[in-house]
Amino acid sequence: MLGKLTGWDDTIVALATAPGIGAIGVIRLSGPKAVEIVNSLFHSKDLSVQPSHTLHVGLLKTGEEIIDEVVVSVYRAPKSYTGEDVVEISCHGSTHIEEKIISACVQLGARHARAGEFTQRAFLKGKMDLTQAEAVADLIASHSEAARLSALHTMRGGFANDLKSLRDQLLGFSALIELELDFSQEDVEFADRKKFYALIEEAQRVTNELIESFKYGNVIRNGVHVAIVGKPNAGKSTLLNSLLNEQRAIVSEIAGTTRDTIEEVLVIEGIEFRLIDTAGIRAHTTDRIESMGMERTKEKIQQADIVLEIIDASSPIRENIGIEKEKLVRVVNKTDLFEQDPIVIHEAVPAVAVQNLQTAMMYDATRRKQSDLRTTFPDHDLIFISAKNATGIDKLKRTLMDRVLQGKNKREGTVVTNARHHDALKQVATSLNEIRNGLDNHLPGDLLSLDIRRALHYLGEITGEITNEEQLSWIFGKFCIGK
Repeated sequence: MLGKLTGWDDTIVALATAPGIGAIGVIRLSGPKAVEIVNSLFHSKDLSVQPSHTLHVGLLKTGEEIIDEVVVSVYRAPKSYTGEDVVEISCHGSTHIEEKIISACVQLGARHARAGEFTQRAFLKGKMDLTQAEAVADLIASHSEAARLSALHTMRGGFANDLKSLRDQLLGFSALIELELDFSQEDVEFADRKKFYALIEEAQRVTNELIESFKYGNVIRNGVHVAIVGKPNAGKSTLLNSLLNEQRAIVSEIAGTTRDTIEEVLVIEGIEFRLIDTAGIRAHTTDRIESMGMERTKEKIQQADIVLEIIDASSPIRENIGIEKEKLVRVVNKTDLFEQDPIVIHEAVPAVAVQNLQTAMMYDATRRKQSDLRTTFPDHDLIFISAKNATGIDKLKRTLMDRVLQGKNKREGTVVTNARHHDALKQVATSLNEIRNGLDNHLPGDLLSLDIRRALHYLGEITGEITNEEQLSWIFGKFCIGK
């Protein structure tokens, strides 16, 4: 594949660490002249005779001017990240020094690397397939433990191995069916149709599981957007603070304190939830700023994956804001107020009896209040909390996780997080279904062969065995420079 693409036989250079001032900066070169270019600047040792995977300390100079004291790492082809000669220069993390080193390398024949070009070269040299290459970008961008583990599994070849096994078996049967076509006049079958049928059933199971995993994968990749909505002074900001265990939002008894949305991230069991505290919603307001805040709240409701509707236990009247039932979670807040029913105790009753009686009456008041609320909202499960006292918060977090997992355990193994992979897998599933229908209807080998080729084509698109330069540029263009 490398020979068919143009512009991949030169030497590239880029800053591999994040731009800006830091303790160190790493400048990476890859290509046939990588060692030669750095050797022209590094006067402490002859790098051309140094073995692979060695480090060398010395001065980097242009002419007689010393740029910096650096550590040079040498990696010889093919045992490098890109499969080419790679040299990395670790310098002091000054942007001025980094720019001088890169400029000196360019003057000696290197060119500035494009986004993702180092990883793209690794793919083109066969160091990794396309799923592994894309997982590199996912790993860099991972912002939760679940995202990290999923990207690492794919980068280490987990997804590729799943597809390779499926593709190899389909290729084997495809070859046997193609052989049958060469002997069509003899009316022989080289491909055992019963074994082929069993293979297609297994392939459908694996493919459908991977397609289904995308729902969870999308959560891992993008997080879950959770809008906290309700009437003014229902306790939305208090709940946000309680979930985060910090005073993030201003809390006041004055209704309408929150005028704009506040967004924060909460990680539960490795999953990132993006909490959005919104302005309170009420039927009428003369405050123009508050009105604008309510309009933004309605936008966030439409965009959210989950909507927490906060209901004030002391005043459980809600505005109709048209939340889809599928993403609605109703949370009854201020349950600490349930225990404030008036209690009259005679002075002659012993203290222990008073305590027990108070407890029993508060429990009864709570039970009656909860029963009344469930009658008011019969079509939904209610979660009772006190955001002020942080009671019921663990149950609410568990409910959020249950909504994400939809009754399933957290997935292990391959999870599809990439929309490109998901779309290709759906095409594979369609082809497998056509093959199965063909077997059911006893279609001839030449027609079965067409559907097998189609399935193989889309499997090849996922791993990069079938691709083109324009598609690769689009995929790797989303990477950071220097990776």
